Amino acid sequence: MLEIKNLSYSVDENGVKKEILKNINLSFSDDKLYVITGNNGSGKSTLLKIIMGIEKQNEGDVLYNKKSLTNMSITERAKEGVSIAFQKPVTFKGLKVKDLLDITAGKSHNLSAMCEILSKVGLCAKDYIDRELDERLSGGEIKRIELAMALSRNAKISLFDEPEAGIDLWSFDNLTQIFSNNKNKINIVVSHQKQILSIADEIILLKNGEVVCKGEKGKVLPLLDGNGCGRLRGEQNG
Repeated sequence: MLEIKNLSYSVDENGVKKEILKNINLSFSDDKLYVITGNNGSGKSTLLKIIMGIEKQNEGDVLYNKKSLTNMSITERAKEGVSIAFQKPVTFKGLKVKDLLDITAGKSHNLSAMCEILSKVGLCAKDYIDRELDERLSGGEIKRIELAMALSRNAKISLFDEPEAGIDLWSFDNLTQIFSNNKNKINIVVSHQKQILSIADEIILLKNGEVVCKGEKGKVLPLLDGNGCGRLRGEQNG
């Protein structure tokens, strides 16, 4: 189980404290897909970065199976089984796709294994394993390869920041199938897309850095459509 306890994060903007996340308390169980949604600037991506160790909270703790991750580096968290796929993937000049899949998995893949992984993201291994992940690839191709890297790692906690961004003509059906099949671990996805929200086990809504509501998909989706979560907080206009 992944636990977020009393977590707050703020930054200094020209001498003024700006709160990004405010006293977040969440728990994530194995074998479930969680989708975090909310308006731009609500703190969704920042929360994923804190779990991965890219940013560090001002207060609170992040625990996995009762073990604190708070003082661990990104590398140490990766060894504990945490991985992240960014909204805007990074490129790696000089490294080929097959090298990256081997590095992320910590083992060598044969052609059959690479074909299985890349086919899940709509790519043919023979066309891509010897290509470098650089500017010659389209944004959609790079996005799919990053998703393949995340799948090859077989992490215990998989974080996906708006995975639908930049996947061009590749269908959402294929993307949602990836998450539906990626079981026996904790999957946390930041997304606005209804197709991804519709396959979630639980949905978390953030607003202005706070958890507005969290619960099973069947209970939360109607509230999102009717802006009921805002009313739950006594807001007149959500």
